[in-house]
Amino acid sequence: MSDNVREELQKRSEASHSIPFPPYNLPDELQGYHSLVPIEQTPSDRRKFFSWFSTVYRATNANDGLTYALRRVENFRLVHQVAFGAIETWSRVQHPNIVRIREAFTTRAFNDNSLVVSYDYHPNSQTLFDVYLRPKQSTFLQSRFGGATNGIIPEETLWSYIVQIASAIRATHEAGLAVRMIDPTKILVTGKNRLRISSCGIVDVLMYDTRQDVALVQQEDLVMFGRLVFALCCGSLAAMNTLPKALDLMGRMYSADVKTLALYLISKPGPHKNIAQVIEMIGKNRLLDEMDEAQIGVDKLESELTSELENGRLVRLLCKFGFINERPEFAREPRWSETGDRYIIKLFRDYVFHQVDENGNPVVDLSHVLACLNKLDSGTDERIMLVSRDEQSCLVVSYKEVKSCVDAAFSDLSRASR
Repeated sequence: MSDNVREELQKRSEASHSIPFPPYNLPDELQGYHSLVPIEQTPSDRRKFFSWFSTVYRATNANDGLTYALRRVENFRLVHQVAFGAIETWSRVQHPNIVRIREAFTTRAFNDNSLVVSYDYHPNSQTLFDVYLRPKQSTFLQSRFGGATNGIIPEETLWSYIVQIASAIRATHEAGLAVRMIDPTKILVTGKNRLRISSCGIVDVLMYDTRQDVALVQQEDLVMFGRLVFALCCGSLAAMNTLPKALDLMGRMYSADVKTLALYLISKPGPHKNIAQVIEMIGKNRLLDEMDEAQIGVDKLESELTSELENGRLVRLLCKFGFINERPEFAREPRWSETGDRYIIKLFRDYVFHQVDENGNPVVDLSHVLACLNKLDSGTDERIMLVSRDEQSCLVVSYKEVKSCVDAAFSDLSRASR
């Protein structure tokens, strides 16, 4: 596995399991979730949903042991239980550019009436606002997530973002829903140039009493999309406040197609204004480019995965060695691991891991270890000579015979443990 991929995966794993210090005054348990950790570290980072403040926590589900993101809306009293029907509909929406929603519930564990919605957790992700729009944003985040360090998003990257968001909107509208969260503070950058819209479904619950026509809020999705494009192109959330200046900057930095699409998105609603028309304006060439990049990315990941293919087999083999070698007693036999087939396993362990050179120095040769373990797992007929530490015993055996000894000894232990 390449160093970059390994480093990124390790950082995500650390982010999923890190323990905060000092401890936070949070509930120990919340509807089957435990180990709550705030993701937004400061009170000023609390996002507002209309009139309600919200906070995001990382938590572990007791049923499956997986980590989820819990968005809590503070001081919200649920009047109609049927409002959760939208959450059930959203939970059936599976799209690569939408953070999947799992469930929603109300709780008084925070000493108020809170609405909590559970989403898939994407560790080490940042919002578009954090990466591109936060004032005086450090170049570290921008470079880490594929942004431009001078604050200008490359047009190729911008079109990739537009295609991904348009695809998410299309899937949502076809499901009879509206996104209503096309906001840079709610869109996550979960990898290099990879976007996912988060916090979907919450507005449907919060605004259930003031239900609007779906077609109308779908039109609002397109306007929000246009505002986002202007913000990303101009590097400011206030870009729409001075539209002529924004159009001038956009015209100097990007192609005419970007400006045409952005103006169409913020135009007045109409019967022919829909996401299908937006995708047509993006153009098949850009859509095909995005698909090509996605498939290239899949090929790279498969190549990385292939390089790690043997790890699982070798770890299982090493675990068997750990169970068998040096076991102090088994079946009332203190020297069980030193007799019979187990003695051959011990000698093989020394052959693989405890070799020394002519000066008595340890030989640390990882390629020798991997070669021996792979041959053992395959059970080849190649024969090797095993010598005891006192050099009084010498056995010539094949890898196939050693494998039979390992399987037999491990089977004895497995039967006894049942």
